[in-house]
Amino acid sequence: MPADDVRAAKAANEAAIFARANVVGVAIGNKSIRGRETDERCIVVFVEAKRPEAELRRWDVVPKAFGEIRTDIVETGRFHALETAQAVDVGRTKRIRPAPGGVSIGHIQITAGTLGVLARRNGRPVILSNNHVLANQNAGRVGDSILQPGPADGGRLQDTIARLADFVPIQFKEPAPGPIARFLARLFAPLLHAAGWGLRRLPSSASNFVDAAVAEPIEPRLVTPEILGIGRARGTKDPEIGLQVRKSGRTTGVTQGRITAIDAVVEVDYGGPTAIFREQIVSDLLSKGGDSGSLVVDDARHAVGLLFAGGATTTLINPIAAVASALNVVIE
Repeated sequence: MPADDVRAAKAANEAAIFARANVVGVAIGNKSIRGRETDERCIVVFVEAKRPEAELRRWDVVPKAFGEIRTDIVETGRFHALETAQAVDVGRTKRIRPAPGGVSIGHIQITAGTLGVLARRNGRPVILSNNHVLANQNAGRVGDSILQPGPADGGRLQDTIARLADFVPIQFKEPAPGPIARFLARLFAPLLHAAGWGLRRLPSSASNFVDAAVAEPIEPRLVTPEILGIGRARGTKDPEIGLQVRKSGRTTGVTQGRITAIDAVVEVDYGGPTAIFREQIVSDLLSKGGDSGSLVVDDARHAVGLLFAGGATTTLINPIAAVASALNVVIE
């Protein structure tokens, strides 16, 4: 099946798919049959939990195909911006100077995430990581202290390594409707679905492409472009299904996996508020809380993306091209 046909079918039907209960994401991937992945491109639908069709309302069943493009249902649980967890390698949670990629870092008012990589912006060195790591989910202000290690790992004001320089604001979804609105939604759900309207429409004006921020080191010598267990990143690469990738993170260290889906539209929980992200990369590489902000690279150390969220068996990644464009950064 031509890739353009699959992409067009996904774009035409993603809002209707998201209108179904239990759906947390839609992407392009390969069809799996009886547990074995094939080369057939399909629309991948991520759900909180797989349930027998008999347990679902008729309008919540995902069609087996949209025209000639088949679907595949993948259970991921909800996607979360990863909360800090116990690190496997405690060395990554200590104060390190110069600080490499893959170690604990964070805005003075968060817990801890990962220093992704030392990039360049307008010719100056900058630390690249997530908005929710360096900018406290939009609450940060330019000039705020960035600590290494992050506060959850004992970082204090004297551990300031950088100052917040810029971030891409995260556009959160509107608050959940109240009880009256929910009652009316349930009452008219069958009619709306019959007319082709969903109750959980994908917002068009509140979508995101990156969860990213940069901070300027207070002294260039305090940070190194090396990434623990990986080395230096060497340029960038566009994502492809099946591409082998790895990352170096504060919590789980160096882990490897592959890209399992691209062009994903996903809903991510930020500890209450949620946000829709488009054109994301999906991988099976292991990540846990505190790995947010890790740079994801291929086997040749080309930067592929910036890790920002995930589920029990799934990791979500911002494409590096979108990150570089949004923040005007270069990974050399």
